[in-house]
Amino acid sequence: MPIPIDHQLREQITHDASVFPITYFHDELATLPNWAGPLHWHPEFEIATAKSGILDFQVGQNHLTLEAGDSIFINGNILHGIRQVSGDVPDPMPGIVFSDIIFAPGTSVIYQKYIRPIAGSDAVPFIIFRRGNSWHDEVNRLAEDIYRQLQERSACYEMVVQRDLNSIFEYLFRHYDDLPKSEATRIQINTQIRIQQMLTYIYTHYAESVTLDDIARAADISRSEAGRCFNAYLGCSPVDALIQYRLQTAYRLLSDTTLTLQEISYACGFNSVNYFSRQFRRTYGYAPGQNRTLGK
Repeated sequence: MPIPIDHQLREQITHDASVFPITYFHDELATLPNWAGPLHWHPEFEIATAKSGILDFQVGQNHLTLEAGDSIFINGNILHGIRQVSGDVPDPMPGIVFSDIIFAPGTSVIYQKYIRPIAGSDAVPFIIFRRGNSWHDEVNRLAEDIYRQLQERSACYEMVVQRDLNSIFEYLFRHYDDLPKSEATRIQINTQIRIQQMLTYIYTHYAESVTLDDIARAADISRSEAGRCFNAYLGCSPVDALIQYRLQTAYRLLSDTTLTLQEISYACGFNSVNYFSRQFRRTYGYAPGQNRTLGK
């Protein structure tokens, strides 16, 4: 299934926080067009690991390369997306999304002393754990153990997972002063807010007739400023981002063989089937009708 996000770009996490506030995922890239996921956010932390291919993680405006064996920690409430840039098969990319309440209540000494400094730090939107670095390797080992525990679910797996996560955050706390810091400027923060507002508008109204003025108005900025924001985050224009989202939506709808190409085209905001087909072929390299038999 594609990454489920709501119209605020917030990923819809499936875990029940009252039971065990962590979700394990894997093989998501195989379900995404061109093995690339959209920008989204969630209040929970995230850890993911590259297994075979080379991955490009976009975190805020930063593009970060993960090679096989590297892992990444993404702080809460940070816009991020993923794209595989090499490899003949989709990387399984195991990962977890988890709430900070898995460690301790927010009023506890453990939370206030060890978790809050990281969770509340604008200077640490992400941390990369490179294979071959001493303490990074230990974090990568702990992450692999967490994935295995959540997949196998053997006796006491919840306690093992919680123990491993505590160990990871102990490493983060002990090495906090040595972590690379990248605190966002006020301009970057404002740009992210505007991007969220405009992408929210696109994700909500993509099936309608949408103009550049409509997109810019969603963030109460000019057309030129809207273009600057999109170029900074996505490297494209607002209208190009709209078309790409329409095509991503069409890609998912093509799995429903009860819908005709015309119905899918109109449902995604394209007024012409021919124009939709040309844009789809230009983006994915084949006609939309072929998507129902191809695996990627």
